[in-house]
Amino acid sequence: MTKPTIGLLPLYIELYDKVVPQRKPQMQENADRIAREMDRIGCNVVQAPICRLKAEVQQAMDLFQSSKVEAIVTLHLAYSPSLESAEFLASSNIPLILLDTTPDYDFNFGADTSKKIMGNHGIHGVQDLANLMVRNEKPFIIVAGHWQHSNVIDEKLKQAIEAARVASKFRNARVGLVGKSFPSMGDFQVPFQKLSDDFGMEVVSFVDEGLEPSKADVDAEIAADKVRFITDEVDPEIHKTSVIAGLKLRKWISDKNLDAFSFCFLDVNRKDGWDTVPFLEASKAMARGTGYAGEGDVLTANLVAALMEIYPSTTFTEMFCPDWQNDQVFLSHMGESNIDLMIPKPNLLSKPYIYSDTGAPAVAYGIMRSGNAILVNLAPIQRGNYRLIACPGQVNAPPKPEPVSCMKGWFKPKKSLPAFLEAYSELAGTHHSAMVYNANINVLKNFAKLMKWDFAEL
Repeated sequence: MTKPTIGLLPLYIELYDKVVPQRKPQMQENADRIAREMDRIGCNVVQAPICRLKAEVQQAMDLFQSSKVEAIVTLHLAYSPSLESAEFLASSNIPLILLDTTPDYDFNFGADTSKKIMGNHGIHGVQDLANLMVRNEKPFIIVAGHWQHSNVIDEKLKQAIEAARVASKFRNARVGLVGKSFPSMGDFQVPFQKLSDDFGMEVVSFVDEGLEPSKADVDAEIAADKVRFITDEVDPEIHKTSVIAGLKLRKWISDKNLDAFSFCFLDVNRKDGWDTVPFLEASKAMARGTGYAGEGDVLTANLVAALMEIYPSTTFTEMFCPDWQNDQVFLSHMGESNIDLMIPKPNLLSKPYIYSDTGAPAVAYGIMRSGNAILVNLAPIQRGNYRLIACPGQVNAPPKPEPVSCMKGWFKPKKSLPAFLEAYSELAGTHHSAMVYNANINVLKNFAKLMKWDFAEL
């Protein structure tokens, strides 16, 4: 995971420069201290000069835009009038985090308040700005606490930055689509223009433009597959055909700079240049960090891509069959799952195929490894809104996993399975989801907040 690039916006008031100019070095020291703390938790910090006036905030915002920051963290060095910064922050599509902290820890009865007030009264500047953000419907995350004697930097701010990274990735994504969405499969379908209007998301339709791979590339990929997979039973010609289709898809993803993609297997056919369905490449792509969802579901594909920004152990999945006896649900799909999450070594097999006019594919099958995980679903809901549903639980694998001939996984939610399934559908959960290992529920909650979505935890 790469270091996040985060803008630090220190806010102040011009009045104090006029009446107590000797205080400015103290304020700069405070801003520099917080920048060092952000660096310590793994941020690439783009620190703006201290901003007092609209023109200075505008310059800072230009700096953040050119630096492609993934979030803006505000720091009130003292009181700062909100109207100097509010319009720029409210109109920006960069996620916003308000850091509510002060230099001194103790402000009790014995504190020398006359000396400490100037450097420690930023909290009402935070309140002023937060009010304007709410009134302007600008989503934000606020984290409060002492920078040194609390968890505000190491936990709250770090988690807020992670949520901002997911939100930044989700917005303005480019998602590829081979074919169309599965006919009459309604739960995940949202008009592409609405996705563009809501998120800046662009759906890029597949066009075959000289994407055939070279023989050398095909041979190298086959050799790599023989190391990565069990290949004893796969038909060599079917394997080769699948590799060619996969490399063609991979080149298109690279050429179009796509963050995620989807295909509907019904639309993959010989007349459009597909000699097989590229299930294998979908599984490999997720292992490389490219988002994917099946059946033309570009919304969930983008969700998977965004979550992979901070949680690479993520995969597209579906709840297939209930295991009532053991209070868990069986997970599967036709042949797409993040191969990095499979145990034992994935088994590469030739799969009979009858759903469209194309050849049989080679598919990598395995069992989803055990671990703490959250099943995450993004559901379109009433009045054009969305709901992020987070379902913490446990992925369970057999104690002695053997090579398998279909995709397998078992998820045990916190609730009993009947109660879980009832609540999930009452919340409008769709049948396409992401399984995210070792995710933090607070990060997901803040991600939903930044996107202005409803949030539900099961």
